[in-house]
Amino acid sequence: MTEAARQTYPFTLPDLPYPHGALEPHIDEATMHLHHDKHHKTYVDKLNEALAKAPDLQKLTLVELLRGVDKLPDAVRTAVKNNGGQHFNHDLFWNSLSPAGGAAREPHGELAKAISAEFGAFASFRDKFSDTAVKHFASGWVALVVDGGGKLQIVELHDQQVPRPWEYTPLFIVDVWEHAYYVKYQNRRPEFLAAFWNVVDWHKAEQRFTHGRTAAGV
Repeated sequence: MTEAARQTYPFTLPDLPYPHGALEPHIDEATMHLHHDKHHKTYVDKLNEALAKAPDLQKLTLVELLRGVDKLPDAVRTAVKNNGGQHFNHDLFWNSLSPAGGAAREPHGELAKAISAEFGAFASFRDKFSDTAVKHFASGWVALVVDGGGKLQIVELHDQQVPRPWEYTPLFIVDVWEHAYYVKYQNRRPEFLAAFWNVVDWHKAEQRFTHGRTAAGV
């Protein structure tokens, strides 16, 4: 899991795993400053604001809070669901990307074999994932996950929904909220998705895949 998933109150904004401009020209530096330093930070601040009023919940990790969100007190449930979900997804998003992505624009090893087995050629998988993300209505996310049986799935998530890490192992995720791409791409989401594939961190995706399959006993 990423750093945010393991955090407890007070939650903190993890540093990016690369400089803000490192993903240029595919994801621009101005967007990264706005997206990470402003949007993501706001979610962290609001999550802390909610948990400050609930000391009994402060020992729980972010994943534990999200897993049991429907049982949380009314006073904090919505704030934890919204801001906690955004904290989890954003940290996973930053850790789904790498400046070195362009050197390996598709996976290798066991993950590549699994993608071929589930979706056909890698290009078919990429097209299906991109099509899901392009057609996603309004705000949300799209993730590639390994389920409890070791099978790959493309998961479409609305608003602040998370890829349920207590059921799935997320390999990578893409943010299709407008703030993720509007500075550079305006309303041209398909162009953003095309650029996204140049910076996917396949090395980390492979590590998560191996962990997920091991956890599933495959």
